[in-house]
Amino acid sequence: MLFSACIFSAKAQKTDSLKVDTNLLNKYRIDPGKNALPFRFRPIHIQKELVPVNMLDYKVSYWHKSIIFGLNFSQSAFSNNYSAGGVNAIALGSNFDFKAEYNKTPFDYTTELNLLYGISKNKGQGSRKTNDRIFLDNKIASQLSKHWFFFGSLSFESQFDKGFNYLNPDGSNAQNPFLISNFMSPGYLTESVGFEYKPVKYFDLRLGTGTARQTFVLDTTIYHNQSSNYGVTAGHTFKNELALQVVAAIDKDLMKNLHITARYALFIPYQQPLAYIGHRIDATLTAKVNRLIAVTINGTFLYDKNTSTSVQGTEGLALGVLYKFP
Repeated sequence: MLFSACIFSAKAQKTDSLKVDTNLLNKYRIDPGKNALPFRFRPIHIQKELVPVNMLDYKVSYWHKSIIFGLNFSQSAFSNNYSAGGVNAIALGSNFDFKAEYNKTPFDYTTELNLLYGISKNKGQGSRKTNDRIFLDNKIASQLSKHWFFFGSLSFESQFDKGFNYLNPDGSNAQNPFLISNFMSPGYLTESVGFEYKPVKYFDLRLGTGTARQTFVLDTTIYHNQSSNYGVTAGHTFKNELALQVVAAIDKDLMKNLHITARYALFIPYQQPLAYIGHRIDATLTAKVNRLIAVTINGTFLYDKNTSTSVQGTEGLALGVLYKFP
């Protein structure tokens, strides 16, 4: 009996040690039946909820403004026994430029004010004017296409102070300088309508097909070239002209610290010969040394038979303070 029990125990241990393939069990596994209980599905409803949001404190401005102010000063002094000779002198020059533009498509408004004044004083000669100009330009335009506008403009030009001629007709120094200009003598008021071409931001070209210009000489005591009076009949203070006007302007940074501003005006009167066509170029080249110090070169080229039968010009080179903001 003991022997039979040992045999039975050994057989049982051998049977339990057999390996079972679980993949076969999973293959022939019987899945339980599905739950017969009903399942209810509720659709999700999404609704818009208005959440109050405070507006940010931002304002859209269609104005672009800039101001340029320049001041130039020079001085020289000599001792009485300085062997090379010389004369004590002092000079002061200033310029002020203001420009504002309102641009909201298709409407555009631009105003520009340019003021120049310079004076020098040499020992024994008194003070003399070296630069003097008042120029104001206003323009309203409406956009017709990508680069073309229909515009109307009003401009004014004159000077601050009296101007004298210090030379006689033969070129010799005049002992008694004579008055040749004054405020509103001459003065110009120009109204123009036409078309403007603006291919890029820094350049524009105006074609003023309908232009009227009024010339004023309010100081009738001025003397100019013995025969002309800025085109105004002697004894009168006013003259009106109708003309075609072409104005081209550029305002561009040539380099990081080099800027050019130039304006060319062509005036073709309808009621006068072609010899009375007027040309005027005003240009300023500014090279900035640093934020405040700059070198400025400005010049004017003018041909107007109503003021002189030959070409007129002026040029100035200055080193001084120049500040632009913003």
